Amino acid sequence: MIRMGFNTRWVQLIMNCVTSVTYKIKVNGGYTHRIFPQRGLRQGDLLSPYLFILCAEGLSAMLQKAEQRGTIEGIKICRRAPRINHLFFADDSLILMRARENDAKELKYILELYEQAAGQKVNRDKSSIMFSPNTSQDIRSEIKSCLSIVSEARSERYLGLPISIGKSKKAVFEYIKKKVWSRIQGWQEKLLSKAGKEILIKAVAQSIPTYAMSCFDLTKGFCDDLSMINGRYWWSQLDKTHKIHWLSWDKLTRSKKNGGLGFRDLHLFNLAMLSRQAWRLLTSPNTLCGQVLKARYFPNSDILHCAPRDGISYSWRSILRGVELLKGVIW
Repeated sequence: MIRMGFNTRWVQLIMNCVTSVTYKIKVNGGYTHRIFPQRGLRQGDLLSPYLFILCAEGLSAMLQKAEQRGTIEGIKICRRAPRINHLFFADDSLILMRARENDAKELKYILELYEQAAGQKVNRDKSSIMFSPNTSQDIRSEIKSCLSIVSEARSERYLGLPISIGKSKKAVFEYIKKKVWSRIQGWQEKLLSKAGKEILIKAVAQSIPTYAMSCFDLTKGFCDDLSMINGRYWWSQLDKTHKIHWLSWDKLTRSKKNGGLGFRDLHLFNLAMLSRQAWRLLTSPNTLCGQVLKARYFPNSDILHCAPRDGISYSWRSILRGVELLKGVIW
């Protein structure tokens, strides 16, 4: 905090809050001796999120300095794109670098230095590594051995989204359908009114795919499958899970003033979320994500004049679906 320019008195107050904490545990009606926690950041403490960000800023500064020295070289997806060597999301870190043993040793040194300074430790068991297809097996073994990381990320998910999209979109996003189905199976045994079912469908079942919908086009067929699961639960009873659907799902998705129940049309909601991403790229092109995508896909124009072509990623192809919607609603 002193290095970042905070006042010395302010730093003393914060450190007093961190170092003066003690605990007593009540056992069989009596209290134990005082327990002095050895970790500075405590889960549940109101100061912890802010202090964690300050510590992460120190790690970010070390990685940036290594990039400037050339000891760690980040990744550029094309010539005009900015070079990126790390991305932080809360307590999750994504580090991007060239596959060389010297870079791995430098990264190991930075992480060890950060562990000593912050008191945190990297969980190697929860860490994974991903290589480009043209990386030789010898280099992969050297880097994994240097960083003490065993598992390679292939078909895993990162931050709730799939790392790679194959030919079968239905298989990639099958985990969303399973998650919705498992929730509804837990509700089947409860005696709920129609109003209770409506709230559960709107607040939980239809909210599960929202995050994935903001990045990928889940296809109309997949969205129809999710709507079918929700519709089956809506019309079901305790004694029978397969009841007659007295109204089509399209009518139930109308607003209540138009005779419906206000359920989401998931396919249209998916397109709206993708158009929101396109709108952000149109109005805020100087963000890091905007700079990378512009350099890769539309360096000499704006996003409204970008057309799909062979070889683009599925996430970008999905955003272009949102662009088509934007062209119809803006002047």
